[in-house]
Amino acid sequence: MAARPRPSTDEAREALREAMARLAAGDQAALEEIYRATRVKLFGICLRILGDRKEAEDALQDVYVNLWQRADRYDPSRASPIAWLAAFARNRAIDRLRTGKVRGGAVPVEEAAPLADESPLADALLVDAEQTAQIHKCLGTLDARTQGHIRAAFFEGKTYAQLADAANVPLGTMKSWIRRGLQRLRACLEASEAA
Repeated sequence: MAARPRPSTDEAREALREAMARLAAGDQAALEEIYRATRVKLFGICLRILGDRKEAEDALQDVYVNLWQRADRYDPSRASPIAWLAAFARNRAIDRLRTGKVRGGAVPVEEAAPLADESPLADALLVDAEQTAQIHKCLGTLDARTQGHIRAAFFEGKTYAQLADAANVPLGTMKSWIRRGLQRLRACLEASEAA
């Protein structure tokens, strides 16, 4: 028997979007589909933040329990399903860090929020092709320094601390540069959506 061809990224994204809608409507079987499609990526996010396999497994369980209860909060007009779920997983892992009960190996809580995911690049998996083109167009309007820092943080997986060290500036300065750059990026994207 021939192996089933893997669905394209667009097909996978649409299947996940439909499963999220069914889950929000109370379809328990949709949770299993979402779990199969996302568990590896979400576990990777939890593991990178928590630094402990058991803690990451517990956090991942929290993610799916909370998802079952809160699936109706997902708004497909605001984010792709995997982007929303990745943020959800990151928040659950950070919540576990904040309790102070996580064993050694976890990143400091102040570095967990900007921690990038080393899974396949965000612009390849999380954003529709049209949005990706617009993001890169708007990135091109930023000064070279800010553009480079944002690309390194969000597309190459660099932490703010790594970027600050490389630029030989205080961490707070790097965070300010990136925050201001993201504000300009958001304004550009909002202007292009309004056009």
